[in-house]
Amino acid sequence: MTHRRYQYLRQEDIRRLAGFEFAPKAVVEGYYAGRHVSRARGSSVEFRDYRQYVPGDDLSLVDWRVYGRTDRFYLRTYDHETSMDCHLFLDSSASMGFGKDPSKLEYASFFTACLAYLVIRGGDRVSLQLFDKEIRTFIPPGSTGSHLNGLLNLLERNQPGERTSLAESLRASFPLLKRRGILVVVSDFFDDPAAIFAALGPYLHRGFKVFLFHVLTPAELELEDKGLVAFRDLETGQRVIAHTDDVRGGYLNAMTRHIDALRDLATRRNVDYTIARTDTHFYSLFERLAR
Repeated sequence: MTHRRYQYLRQEDIRRLAGFEFAPKAVVEGYYAGRHVSRARGSSVEFRDYRQYVPGDDLSLVDWRVYGRTDRFYLRTYDHETSMDCHLFLDSSASMGFGKDPSKLEYASFFTACLAYLVIRGGDRVSLQLFDKEIRTFIPPGSTGSHLNGLLNLLERNQPGERTSLAESLRASFPLLKRRGILVVVSDFFDDPAAIFAALGPYLHRGFKVFLFHVLTPAELELEDKGLVAFRDLETGQRVIAHTDDVRGGYLNAMTRHIDALRDLATRRNVDYTIARTDTHFYSLFERLAR
């Protein structure tokens, strides 16, 4: 499918993923049934329009409620869908530049590149959006090798940008996604949990299956003992000098409350939420998607 060497899709990844199947259809079965139809025959449940009945049409497609109101036969028509869309939403804000070997953005980019490869290899379509305080880049869904190459080239050029506004970016993204499917958000989620889930509401109402991958470094989760440290906010530039012993308790409590709020809202809205630690291999995240 791809021949040149890419930073975030290495030959070793392709070999290791050879035995892994990622079928968006299987993921969303049971979330909403009948959305992803056979290439051979049948109609999806994505309603498009009405047309008047002509002799020979399938009577099972007649909308009898319309007949009752108009005394005329009309058929419901549907868009035939032969592939599922997987929409990848990658946080590229300044805070994603935190960490080394890999940074959060590098870790997220490896996962995103491999996931795009798996989706296209399976014959489905994948889109990619890069965001910080707004949508920086949007590549519409595609399923060809050249489409994958374009995504991989974009990931290689991508750099941490400005401050995070995940909720605002999700709101701006919704009109761009013409077909529902799977939405995968890869972010450090430095935004208000309630605002994030309010922005996800339209996706869930429309029938998207949503996966949230919360990318964090061990340092962010544990705040190691480093003595007197100058902390710098990557998104505002603000600096604070403090001793880790003095701030660890409050920091860890705040981080735990933030994670718990995200997890609780995800559970209530039937959204899949996973913490993705940068000191664990991103291959383990594919197992979460498969489940």
